[in-house]
Amino acid sequence: MQPKFSQNSGIFHMSGCSECCIKCLSGIPYASLIATILLYAGVALFCGCGHEALSGTVTILQNYFEVVRSPVDALDVFTMIDILKYVIYGVAAAFFVYGILLMVEGFFTTGAIRDLYGDFKITTCGRCVSAWFIMLTYIFMLAWLGVTAFTSLPVFMYFNIWNTCQNTTLVEGANLCFDLRQFGIVTTNEEKKVCTGSEKFYKMCESNELDLTFHLFVCALAGAGAAVIAMVHYLMVLAANWAYVKDACRMQKYEDIKTKEEQELHDIHSTRSKERLNAYT
Repeated sequence: MQPKFSQNSGIFHMSGCSECCIKCLSGIPYASLIATILLYAGVALFCGCGHEALSGTVTILQNYFEVVRSPVDALDVFTMIDILKYVIYGVAAAFFVYGILLMVEGFFTTGAIRDLYGDFKITTCGRCVSAWFIMLTYIFMLAWLGVTAFTSLPVFMYFNIWNTCQNTTLVEGANLCFDLRQFGIVTTNEEKKVCTGSEKFYKMCESNELDLTFHLFVCALAGAGAAVIAMVHYLMVLAANWAYVKDACRMQKYEDIKTKEEQELHDIHSTRSKERLNAYT
């Protein structure tokens, strides 16, 4: 005999799966998800491009400006670049963890609002955590604004050099020099400069290091700007969640008081009914 399959069981199974998928999708905090993706993209762009741009800067300083690393443990430009690289490693790790924490906070806040009358209850600790994230995100937003302003400095410096190299025919008669002392990269008693018309200037302009380093710093600046936008997005999301949670807590207190009063009225009616029954008996 051929086995018979019921079509109704398949329909019910598909309906149950679709309801489960809809329920799972409704619990995703899409605003926090978009902000997290933007934050990760910005931090990855800033850290990756910034790290490679700093390595290119070391190559340009050593090959064309003839800057030598200090043999002693002095705070020269190469030591500062190494420190900045370690800072980039720390920024990448820290904001990877912070993005996960904000995403988890978005999931819990969405679940707390959705399941207000269920098993999950909003606590005072949860509201304090949301307020703490708002304050921390605001501080990080200011920090990323500072990072964006700091990253614009090498972009401006490299743009001047790159623009001069792109217009070499216009500056043939002029004697322009790029002196590192003007930017505080070397001390005032060291003369490290490259002038237009020199062999080093033409080699630097024809090299791939200058063009690549300049565009890497531009990408790092764009990544820092994306991180600022992500922090602003997070602030809007956290502020909205805070407002929703605050209103939900008030509604929850109102429902608890209402339930308590109804229970007290029920107890009073029950007591009076017993008293009347005892009086009749």
